[in-house]
Amino acid sequence: MTIVDKPATDGTAAAGRPAPQGRKPRGEIGVANLFSHGFLLFWGALTVLPLLWMFLSSFKSDGEILSDPWGVPGALRFENWARAWTEAHIGQYFLNSAIVVTGSLTLTMLMGATAAYVFARYEFPGRQVFYYLFVGGMMFPVFLALVPLFFVVRNAGLFGTWTGLMLVYAAYSLPFTVFFLTAFFRTLPTAVAEAALIDGCGHFRLFFRVMLPMARPGLISIAIFNFLSHWNQFILPQVLMQGDDSKWVLAQGLAALAVSQGYQGDYSGLFAGLTIATLPVLAVYVAFQRQIQAGLTAGQLK
Repeated sequence: MTIVDKPATDGTAAAGRPAPQGRKPRGEIGVANLFSHGFLLFWGALTVLPLLWMFLSSFKSDGEILSDPWGVPGALRFENWARAWTEAHIGQYFLNSAIVVTGSLTLTMLMGATAAYVFARYEFPGRQVFYYLFVGGMMFPVFLALVPLFFVVRNAGLFGTWTGLMLVYAAYSLPFTVFFLTAFFRTLPTAVAEAALIDGCGHFRLFFRVMLPMARPGLISIAIFNFLSHWNQFILPQVLMQGDDSKWVLAQGLAALAVSQGYQGDYSGLFAGLTIATLPVLAVYVAFQRQIQAGLTAGQLK
């Protein structure tokens, strides 16, 4: 007669079988999940509520903002947005920022992707030295270079110009771009590149027609990070774009708006200007959130 062991019903392992090690009780897992989810909800509320309050305040009148700051606006006053766009020149600053960020982002991605691909795929003397020089740039804070950077840009004849600001933006974004994309290019399959070379594809064509499309998740991720950094940059344009306010970028315009509208008591126009400046950042997050997650996890999944 064969005796079949019945499964244990009291939560313990069957006789003769060792109990699983390292497994936490369900109670501890539930408490940890509750704590983590609660913290995430708190952090989400801490991030979203100020943005929601700013958005609602942009439709209020100045009286409603002062008398009922936490209430809902009585009507949607789009004239606040129009006044901030025209009278406060937010529209001009917005366009200036779009031009500067487009140029600097294009320059950063082109040079960063090229350098990262070379560091990741080619062997040459001094490769590690040059790579670590790029990476070391991430440890150099921009505040330490403001004074010499001011004189370098001025002596080059680029002071107060969008070209000078684009070059400086690109220079300070390159270290992290190269660091991020080098690790990403190393995760791409080598067999595809070798097959393309065997089929007669040159190195230039291989990079632009084969490797760049394969690296699209990583390129989108780092492009979004650079976009946010360039769009929100304040200290560099404040130092390098003095003088003609018609060339100011959005960060400078918002600082001037906060001072002028604060003294004038036009708080609704101030909140409208802040909302206009925030919308592109929110739009980028909403539109490319999946690409950001794919780019950040692609190297780990491989």
